[in-house]
Amino acid sequence: MPALYIVATPIGNLEDISLRALRLLSQVKLIATEDTRTTRQLLNAYDIKTPLTSYHEHNKRAKLGYLLDCLKEKDVALVSEAGMPGLSDPGYELVAAAVEHGIPVVPIPGASAVVTALVVSGLPANQFLYLGFLPRRRADRQRFLQSVADEPWTMVAFEAPHRLSETLKDALGIFGDRKLAVCRELTKIHEEIFRGRLSQAIEHFAQPRGEFTLVIEGKMRDKPEVNEQIETELYRLYRRGASAREAVARLAETSGVSKKKLYQAWLRIAKGD
Repeated sequence: MPALYIVATPIGNLEDISLRALRLLSQVKLIATEDTRTTRQLLNAYDIKTPLTSYHEHNKRAKLGYLLDCLKEKDVALVSEAGMPGLSDPGYELVAAAVEHGIPVVPIPGASAVVTALVVSGLPANQFLYLGFLPRRRADRQRFLQSVADEPWTMVAFEAPHRLSETLKDALGIFGDRKLAVCRELTKIHEEIFRGRLSQAIEHFAQPRGEFTLVIEGKMRDKPEVNEQIETELYRLYRRGASAREAVARLAETSGVSKKKLYQAWLRIAKGD
C-alpha cells in the first residue's frame, strides 16, 4: 500500500541528511516540498531525479486533494524547506488527512533546529516548551510571552532577524534578565551560538542577520523554606525519639525543603530542648 513519508532534511549543512532519507527520496514517485528551489539543490547534490510539487502555506488546502489522489497509487514524500516537516511548517493537514483515509504515515527522522539549539544551549533540556514562531505584532507577542512567563521549562522559539531586537526587548521586560542562548544560522558557514543574558543578547545582536532559534530559561521556582508548620513537625519527631537523619529525610521528601536547612532547624530544636 502506498505511504506518505515525512522526511527530515538538513537545516543548513547538506551533509546532515541520513542515508535512509536519501534512499526514500530517490525511491518515492513524488516529493511534496515547501520550497522547490531549496529541495532541488538538495536533490541535485545527491543526483536524485524524483519529481517535485510545491506544497506550502498558501496552497496547502488547494493541493490536499491532489496529494491524496496521488497517495492512492504511489508513495509520496513530504519535506519542508529545512528540518522536520510539520514543526512550524506545512504538513499537519496532509498528515491528518492521510491518517483519516487510512494511508500509512512513516517518519524519516533527522535534523531539527529545535533539538539542535536546545542541546547546545547549556540550559536544562530534560523538559522544554516549544513556542514555534512568535507572533509578529508586538502587542500579540507581548501577550503570548506573558502567558508563558511563569512556566518553569526551558523555552524554544524561532524568530526572524528583523524582529529579533524587539522580541529580545519584550522578553527582557516580561521575563526579567534570564539566561538564554541565541542560535544563528545553525549548521551553516556563519553559525553562531551566543550564550548569556537577555540584556547582553540585545547589545550583541544590534544588527541581526540570518535565521534565529532562541532558547530561553524557564522561571526559577522559589525554594521552600522552613516554616512554623515544618518546625512543629520536626519537634514532634524529635520528641518521639526519631533520629536527625530519619526526620530530615522524611520532611525533605514531603516538603521540598533542602536537607541542609532541615538539619539546621533540627539542631536549633535539639539545643533548645
